Amino acid sequence: MAGRSFACREKRSEINRMEIDQSTIDAVLAGNRRILARAITLVESTRADHREKAVQLIDAVAQSNRAALRIGLSGTPGVGKSTFTESFGMMLVEQGLKVAVLAVDPSSKRSGGSILGDKTRMDRLSRHANAFIRPSPSSAALGGVARRTREAIALCEAAGFDIVLVETVGVGQSEVMVADMTDLFLLLLAPAGGDELQGVKRGIMEIADLILINKADGELKSQAMRTCADYAGALRLLRKREQDPKEFPKAMTVSALEEDGLDQVWSEIETLMGWRREHGHFDANRKRQSEVWFEDEVRRGVLAQLEQDETLQNLQEKLRKQVANGALSPDGAAAEVLRVLKTLK
Repeated sequence: MAGRSFACREKRSEINRMEIDQSTIDAVLAGNRRILARAITLVESTRADHREKAVQLIDAVAQSNRAALRIGLSGTPGVGKSTFTESFGMMLVEQGLKVAVLAVDPSSKRSGGSILGDKTRMDRLSRHANAFIRPSPSSAALGGVARRTREAIALCEAAGFDIVLVETVGVGQSEVMVADMTDLFLLLLAPAGGDELQGVKRGIMEIADLILINKADGELKSQAMRTCADYAGALRLLRKREQDPKEFPKAMTVSALEEDGLDQVWSEIETLMGWRREHGHFDANRKRQSEVWFEDEVRRGVLAQLEQDETLQNLQEKLRKQVANGALSPDGAAAEVLRVLKTLK
């Protein structure tokens, strides 16, 4: 524990000393792993002075106009997300592609800590020269992603990676947020998961481009085939997307453990992304995502003002007591805070 505490203090010290000068920008653009990791730590920080540096860095590297293929990946607990990510990532790097993995781990609501064990679970990929793995805590952010995943993606793109894989916390209705920051979304499910179909059939299934039934090997292979057929049928009941070919979204079987079916998955990804680029949907989606990013930042700025302004803090504390005592409704109290917020300059 003491060693971890020392490492955290040392990392904070490095960020405090970090200057956003041309040498730092050039290091990120050159793909320097140490500087890239430090830059991601910077953008994840909530300190006001760090946020100023982070915005300066993001604006600077954006001038490179580099763009990677952004792939979101989610799945139910125990389905083998890390195994799939490593096997799929290894296949890509062996083809000469540079792959960055942003793995989001759930944070404890009580302590705020995260295990961040994804790098350990992807030992082969983490040691490859063309791969970069960055685990990040969700820090109670909704949507299965970390609060600053967008900025981390932008930094990995600027560093010259061809593929950025975003492995989300888990599967749920709120996971649709990953669609606002990736070009394509993979949903990983297990064989014989009939109950899962009820839990995820809306929301996340509507944004999934490929549903992959993992663990299609050994005794589970026949079950995986039946499960794949079930999901394929469910997909036909969902509304088709006008911006995609008629055969998408689709369900497929894979075995991350035996590395079977991964090349077919990549082939389908290339087919779908080629179609979207040809018909202008890729660029349109990127523009929409930039607009969503802007709107989210405005909301976060307003919330930060609520949390940091002393006048608003005192008012909220006063109104909170009135709400708890039943003297004022939550709606009325919120309206008063917003009224005062409008008057602040």
